[in-house]
Amino acid sequence: MAFDYKKEYKEFYLPAARPQIVAVPPMNFVAVRGKGNPNAEEGEYKRSIELLYGIAYTIKMSKKGDHRIEGYFDYVVPPLEGLWWTSDSSFDYSDKESLNFISMIRLPEFVQRSDFDWAVAEASRKKKVDFSQVEFFTYNEGLCVQCMHIGSYDDEPATIAAMHTYAEAQGYAMDLNGIRRHHEIYLSDPRKTAPNKCKTVIRLPIIKNA
Repeated sequence: MAFDYKKEYKEFYLPAARPQIVAVPPMNFVAVRGKGNPNAEEGEYKRSIELLYGIAYTIKMSKKGDHRIEGYFDYVVPPLEGLWWTSDSSFDYSDKESLNFISMIRLPEFVQRSDFDWAVAEASRKKKVDFSQVEFFTYNEGLCVQCMHIGSYDDEPATIAAMHTYAEAQGYAMDLNGIRRHHEIYLSDPRKTAPNKCKTVIRLPIIKNA
């Protein structure tokens, strides 16, 4: 049976629908940076998703080709994630045109930078697409408050407010800055799921109050 990160690491992918504190270890991702309204049909965000999956599946299917990745095991490609911000220290989803993002998909631990570089070259060769925007990205997230949001993306502010309240009650402050970002993990395909049933993990960086 293929290794499924959502099932093996439930504390990161299947949290409760109430805020909780979690310590997230460093992880490697395939990532694409961009900006603008994520709903725009010809926008950078939708283009970034195509690029991400092109590389993610090239790596997953490498076992069928000539490239051998040491330590390879069969796995389910992890869910799409995103870091979002409107300025270095803020996130305002209502201002969609000003959004900056890093779209990303987690890489299995056995994938090295050399394997990623091979995948970019291989996908470019086979698909005749420019994958130069895609990067090998390490994110050391650290201490966060997180919560499962169930519902429309536009309804996230209520969940985020509850997360702020919970973190403050536990003696923490938000730590959004130029490195630590508002983080979302998308467990539902919005093309196939009713908006009120979409599941999104929301994760916010925090720091202990002095």
